[in-house]
Amino acid sequence: MRRHLIWMAATATAAVVSLAGCGDAGSSGTEAPPSAAAGAGCAPVAGDKLVVLEDDKKLQNTDNVLPAVNQKASSPELIAALDKASATLDTTKLIALNKAVAVDRKSSKAAAEEFATANSLTAGLAKGPGGNLTIGAADFPESATLAQLYGVVATAAGYTVKVQTIGNRELYEPALEKGDLDVVPEYAATLATFLAGKVEGKNAKDPSSPELQTTITNLTALGEKRGLVFGKPSAAQDQNAFAVTTAFADKNGLKTLSDLAAKCSGAETVLGGPAECPQRPKCQQGLVETYDFKAGKFSSLDAGGPLTLTALKTGTVSVGLVFSSDPALAGS
Repeated sequence: MRRHLIWMAATATAAVVSLAGCGDAGSSGTEAPPSAAAGAGCAPVAGDKLVVLEDDKKLQNTDNVLPAVNQKASSPELIAALDKASATLDTTKLIALNKAVAVDRKSSKAAAEEFATANSLTAGLAKGPGGNLTIGAADFPESATLAQLYGVVATAAGYTVKVQTIGNRELYEPALEKGDLDVVPEYAATLATFLAGKVEGKNAKDPSSPELQTTITNLTALGEKRGLVFGKPSAAQDQNAFAVTTAFADKNGLKTLSDLAAKCSGAETVLGGPAECPQRPKCQQGLVETYDFKAGKFSSLDAGGPLTLTALKTGTVSVGLVFSSDPALAGS
């Protein structure tokens, strides 16, 4: 399971149906809205390379990678070391790190060490108070690699580091608060939403935002109430995104989701994603409300997984929901 608070369940059933989620939340996804058929749309185009369309109107929230640190374990030298890693990391480099593990079959530790060397991350780091430091990781490869990267810079800052895979957020976040873990790689918007639920209960307002500074301000305030502090957010994001083949983008002149809506709303366009996508505010419903994008058909696949990636590459769907740091996007 990936790091997201999954708002959509994956399904292994691949079926193409007429699209309805262009309406209100809760619509069944079985009727085509009248406006969807108004244009011809853009039929799928097969291709080996994928590209994410820019979310130019900021539909998605800011799930930037950042280190979450137990306040008692924090020191200026540790935060400075973690911040140096964050300053170097962007989404393209995160994709490359994920490819090194998933495709090139390197260990998370080897990939992290090579990245640190290539980007001179350990040079000039000040020594902190030292001692033992336990860095936790969630149980998916990206988190493990980020934890190893934090371990490299923390070691250079004078700490004796152990990296430990814990599991999902419901397990590792309480351990971080308790001090059984000292540092964990996290995702700003998702963690802010998670902590708001712990601090404010079931009626908590969503603290995440398409604006990074708003998300970080809210996350920092929530962290203070749980004994957590945070390093600076990196430019790297692992969040929901919409991808097309580069052949499809080139054929239709697409760079942004606004381009997709303007040029490809219509009957021939097929949107692919998890079964719940038509009713979800960060999936098809959001594309309609934010971009006025209306596809002609919806293909029920998975949440950024192999079904969606294969459907894009084989020309079964025009556009599909992916994760922005997926190694399948490497070289695109």
